[in-house]
Amino acid sequence: MPLPFKQDRPNLPNNKSCSVQRLRGLERRLKRDQKYCSDYMNFMKDIIARGDAEKVPEKELNNHPAWYIPHHGVYHPQKPGKIRVVFDCSARFQDTSLNDHLLTGPELTNTLVGVLCRFRKGPIAIMCDVERMFHQFHVRPEDQDYLRFLWWENGDLMSPPSTFRMKVHLFGTASSPGCANFGLKHLAAKGQDEFNQNAVKFIQRNFYVDDGLVSVTSDAEAIQLIKEARGLCSTGKLRLHKFVSNSKHVLKSIPKEECAESVKNLDMALGEPLMERALGVQWCVSSDDFQLRVTVKEHPLTRRGVLSTVASIYDPLGFVAPFILLGKQILQQLCRDKAGWDEPLSEELKTQWESWLQDLQNLSNVRIRRCYIPANFIDVKQYELHHFSDASVTGYGECTYLRTINTNGDVHCSLVMGKARVAPTKVTTIPRLELSAAVVAARTSVVLRKELEIDGLQEHFWTDSKVVLGYINNDARRFHVFVANRIQRIKSTTDSKQWRFVRSEDNPADHASRGLKADQLVASTWFNGPDFLWKRELPIEDVKVSEVIDNDPELRKAQVLNTKAKEDRTLLDRLTRFSDWKRAVKAIARLKRHAKQIKGLKLKTNEATSVEERQEAELFIIKLVQTEVFSTEINGD
Repeated sequence: MPLPFKQDRPNLPNNKSCSVQRLRGLERRLKRDQKYCSDYMNFMKDIIARGDAEKVPEKELNNHPAWYIPHHGVYHPQKPGKIRVVFDCSARFQDTSLNDHLLTGPELTNTLVGVLCRFRKGPIAIMCDVERMFHQFHVRPEDQDYLRFLWWENGDLMSPPSTFRMKVHLFGTASSPGCANFGLKHLAAKGQDEFNQNAVKFIQRNFYVDDGLVSVTSDAEAIQLIKEARGLCSTGKLRLHKFVSNSKHVLKSIPKEECAESVKNLDMALGEPLMERALGVQWCVSSDDFQLRVTVKEHPLTRRGVLSTVASIYDPLGFVAPFILLGKQILQQLCRDKAGWDEPLSEELKTQWESWLQDLQNLSNVRIRRCYIPANFIDVKQYELHHFSDASVTGYGECTYLRTINTNGDVHCSLVMGKARVAPTKVTTIPRLELSAAVVAARTSVVLRKELEIDGLQEHFWTDSKVVLGYINNDARRFHVFVANRIQRIKSTTDSKQWRFVRSEDNPADHASRGLKADQLVASTWFNGPDFLWKRELPIEDVKVSEVIDNDPELRKAQVLNTKAKEDRTLLDRLTRFSDWKRAVKAIARLKRHAKQIKGLKLKTNEATSVEERQEAELFIIKLVQTEVFSTEINGD
């Protein structure tokens, strides 16, 4: 596969000297840190031994163009014993870098939210990984000189470094994710006729770069899916490994060397806890639920420290959005006060912040079932999405629940996604904030309809604002731009009949607009939804939406102007503006000539008026005067 350059293969400058300087800095760290040195050496030896990189022959050392890439090692906080070497393709030399000349390609990566949402559909969950995904896709030989790097051939730091070049796509190039995703989807498309469609769909839709997450309804289906997916990937020499599942029967069907290290020696029958990271979300495999384990680094009590802490909480599905909102509100207050980035917090905000930080540890008590429905909840006949939206003076947000009904009439509800945002610093009316929350709910609906892939999915939208319902159900009124744009967005993705009224005390989105502490969040209706969703029949709407009143401040007042034009001046009046008879005659002659030219009776010319034209003009003026003065005699009165 070629490197996707933006234009013809670029003629990059020789940056070997710059790469040598970076290598000397790496050499000093390797000599200083024994563990780092050992891990780094082993990693590079493996790359060369596998054939992912090769030494450049002497006769090709002067090949041009070529580019030398600096490299360094990185430890992941969750995997302290494993180093990953990153090639810095963004390193600049003479105001350019390799990534400046590479295309990222189309967005082929599946959305993280979509993969996680589908991971929660079935009771049997599977997680796996593509081994060294980027390194499985080779680079065309003529482009490999752009991927040169310097390294000590035998690991001897005292010897001069040799020149190597990568033969595969690598971590650090802007094009690698696009190329790898294209290769994976292309492989799945080629296997459509040979392999099970579930396996093909798994490869195409349920991988986020190299991490695959999927859930199915039974052990047999999971075992067959793994077998087919491994076979499909093997046709392209890709290896699926590090398998994890919440089913011990599924794990027994997988070769032990293909399972993740954490499950190889684990006896799930004994209830031993097993924690895995599903795209960054903590998944307790043993109990099959999502948990939050927040490890907060110590930051100074400043605006910069507050931002770092709030932004470090990873919650892509918004499970604890009401709690995070409280931290965002403290940050927003610092912005309102125009506090400096490194200015100490005021006493009032310091007390609030320390209380929030202390409460942050209590998020470990939050448990969210991975699967939307329990294992014994079978024969589902109806799926519904219920979107709730709400706003207050401090924030606005929405929450979405999946309501399922089986053939026995049993009902189950689960939180799918939540969002909470602080209100704008600019003063805004509550109806406008309520409308903004409704827009968030409509956008969430678009995402979930696409990503959940549930046939016959019904949707309902709930708000406790009668004003917003009036706006959505109104077609005759014209609103100001802010309201009009948001109503248009809501109506373009939803039907006004889907919107219903809910009392404020029954609206779980109220938590997303006001915020909750950790213990309040666990005890609230946030995770399970309001009580009326658990009943077999939804409440009959008894609230009639009234029309928008005439004095509503959001109505645009229309101004209608009636203009009447009256011509008081006649042609004879205009002739009085001429100073003498000759000028008046010439003007009328030219006017009559122009009229004939427009009608096509005479060719256009710039010559002076003729005697005949002036005589005709004189007669016209005389008749005009006679008509004005002797109108009574002419009309016979």
